[in-house]
Amino acid sequence: MAAPQTVTIDGHRLQLTNLDKVLYPATGTTKGEVLDYYARVAPVLLPHVRRRPATRKRWPDGVEGQVFFQKNADRSTPSWVRTHRIQHKTSSNDYVLVDDVATLTWLAQTATLELHVPQWQVGRTGVHLPPDRLVLDLDPGEGAGLAECAEVARLARAILRGMGLEPLPVTSGSKGIHLYAALSAGSDPAGARPSSADEVSAVAHELARYLEAEHPDLVVSDMKKALRGGKVLVDWSQNNGAKTTIAPYSLRGRPHPTVAAPRTWEELDDPGLRHLTFEEVLDRVAADGDLLAGLTQGHLSQLEPTPAHLARFERLATYHAKRDPARTPEPFDAGDSPPGQTFVIQEHHARRLHWDFRLEHEGVLVSWALPKGEPTDPAQNHLAVQTEDHPLAYGAFEGTIPGGEYGAGEVTIWDAGTYELEKWRDGKEVIVTLRSERRGARRLALIRTGRDEGDNQWLIHRTKTQPGAAEGDSPAARRQTVRPGARSDDELPGGPAGNPDVVVRLEPMLASAAEPADVRALQADPGGGDREWVFEMKWDGYRTIAVAAPGPDGVPVARFTSRTGQDLTRTYPELAPLAGQVRGDLPVVLDAEIVALDASGRPDFRRLQQHTSKAELMVFDVLQVGDRSLLHAPYDERRALLGDVLDPERPVHVPAVFDGDLDAALAFSRRLRLEGVMAKRRESTYLPGRRSRQWLKLKHTAAQEVVVVGWRPLHAGEPREDARYAGALLLAVPADDGALRYVGRVGTGFTDADRRALAERLTAVGRATPPLDGVPRPDAARARWVTPRIVGEVEFAEWTGDPATDPDARLRAARWRGLRPDKDPDDVVVERP
Repeated sequence: MAAPQTVTIDGHRLQLTNLDKVLYPATGTTKGEVLDYYARVAPVLLPHVRRRPATRKRWPDGVEGQVFFQKNADRSTPSWVRTHRIQHKTSSNDYVLVDDVATLTWLAQTATLELHVPQWQVGRTGVHLPPDRLVLDLDPGEGAGLAECAEVARLARAILRGMGLEPLPVTSGSKGIHLYAALSAGSDPAGARPSSADEVSAVAHELARYLEAEHPDLVVSDMKKALRGGKVLVDWSQNNGAKTTIAPYSLRGRPHPTVAAPRTWEELDDPGLRHLTFEEVLDRVAADGDLLAGLTQGHLSQLEPTPAHLARFERLATYHAKRDPARTPEPFDAGDSPPGQTFVIQEHHARRLHWDFRLEHEGVLVSWALPKGEPTDPAQNHLAVQTEDHPLAYGAFEGTIPGGEYGAGEVTIWDAGTYELEKWRDGKEVIVTLRSERRGARRLALIRTGRDEGDNQWLIHRTKTQPGAAEGDSPAARRQTVRPGARSDDELPGGPAGNPDVVVRLEPMLASAAEPADVRALQADPGGGDREWVFEMKWDGYRTIAVAAPGPDGVPVARFTSRTGQDLTRTYPELAPLAGQVRGDLPVVLDAEIVALDASGRPDFRRLQQHTSKAELMVFDVLQVGDRSLLHAPYDERRALLGDVLDPERPVHVPAVFDGDLDAALAFSRRLRLEGVMAKRRESTYLPGRRSRQWLKLKHTAAQEVVVVGWRPLHAGEPREDARYAGALLLAVPADDGALRYVGRVGTGFTDADRRALAERLTAVGRATPPLDGVPRPDAARARWVTPRIVGEVEFAEWTGDPATDPDARLRAARWRGLRPDKDPDDVVVERP
């Protein structure tokens, strides 16, 4: 047995053991040879796996022994190996990011032969970036082989080229051929890179079906094995965001040490085409370099040393000089993203507690240390000491800086969001308005007081005039911070006679839960004409009654109120343009949904909660125009009038309606990754505040609003608990008699920032005794009870029983979606068809 060897790679020490152990008995290939292969192929392999969460297949006893399929980074993972956490439906996994030679060598030492990665990368803040490549897996069925795969590859190449894509072939090292195509701006017919894995997967699926239709004797797109005899499956599914593909240049766990090897198109014409071994691949790389280099040119070109990049690296020189990447988990990537205006305030328990205030500016986070935190009173300024600029990735950093390192201690995010810049005089003065869901909007000024060059002392000041305060407001009003969720007046302007002194109180009409089969049965009812249905998309946001009415000076103004009567007008000032888009007599009262859209134009509930994107308004009904109430008008009449009274421009939208085609509406909703579909009777009148079977909601996933009745602190290791973080929430729903009924607990779906914010909020409404009966003893153990006034929402797999008849029915596999500040506990109902 060969003696262990200790090697140092990029400053990381690794012990390599069992180098003479045979991993491929058929060829006698040893672990030492595997390590040598990965070290030599790393320059061409790493660009294709970097920043991609890796799933590993390990053969500790060789390819004739047991294989281990590993996603999670276990306790044996070195501290310097970068990982990325992905939350699945019932668990979370920390995936290894194979970003450097040291990590690749460590994986080979663990007998990892195969590396599988997705077609997307992890961004600087941990977000999943849009896919940057499309892949087709050409998999031969019984009776077919590489020759048939090569024929299908040539057919697919012609189609992909017609789409503006240049495919590159890889013999998989197992059975078939993979075709890769880089996705970048201008690479698709619409002139822009597809913005989601779902879109890329849909394109690949259509291509596969087209090939099958044109060449039915050669191609199949259905996964069923019974259909694949003598044909080639065009597997489009590996473009799914949850799927992975064997990485180019990865070894395979086959009897012989074959490799997923890039090939030329000329080679695919060779009748003797076969899979290549690792020795052959090393020779080819030495002679020809990376045949897949074109696959990474798009995103690698972003790393060119432009003046902006060089300036950012120079600004981060002090940051890097104070830290050792081998000793601290803090980010070292300079980051590269479109210019933004984000801020973060991090609570830093170092030698002395302080808060770090950081503003994104010119490609870095300009930073100040606040010994006493952010000021809350305009009469009291706080000290701010400017520190070194930090990389953009630091805006998402939470963790522990080890003892002995610069800034040693625990770092957590206290607040984060976006800011509006009013003034920036380098080294002298900065004035900004911060906006966040957690702590609202506030206007702050930073003024440098130090006169000597190197004196970094500033003052941070909360200005007297705060967001949402008008010029004529009282000093008290100007000092008030606008807080999301502040209560509005109980009623809305605009009475039935058009008298501004008369007010009405409208609550949104509510829908009943249903399944598609229920709607199909109603559509098939021979009672026919007056029972037709239309379908709208179900938007994942906050329901609102929007009113456009004359302001004090006669100019129209818009006001937004939630289901529970909360005034959302100042929380979402970006929706004010609605007032100028209304035509005809005022007031106009609309039913709508406030949403936040992601980069691909899809609603993102977390963005809305955190106010990290500007809100937009989806309008789908009109309830009053001038002195005319439309509550008793049928849906079709209201919808037609909506087009007459509203001339929408962003941020206001009037989404299209699907006329009678339920399947098309459901398919469209899934393609856009929306929450579901609303089915509405054409004859339905508007019933304020009432839940009706005239409107039905069809959700793609089960979701339930819940009332939080207790919580359990996060375990920090037995027997210690960390009460600064919520580990699990105890949940209830109102029963038919109004009493709360326990339905289980939820412990997944939270970020660290969510857990900390929930612990603070729940502690503030704590109580000594449980607010309900029937909590099982194991769930009640260590529970901290709260007054039941906070509403949230969870996704779940199923009920353990019929919630209508079984008082012990529980939510199975619940996952937290977020708080619902727009709802009261009395609004919560059991969502069941």
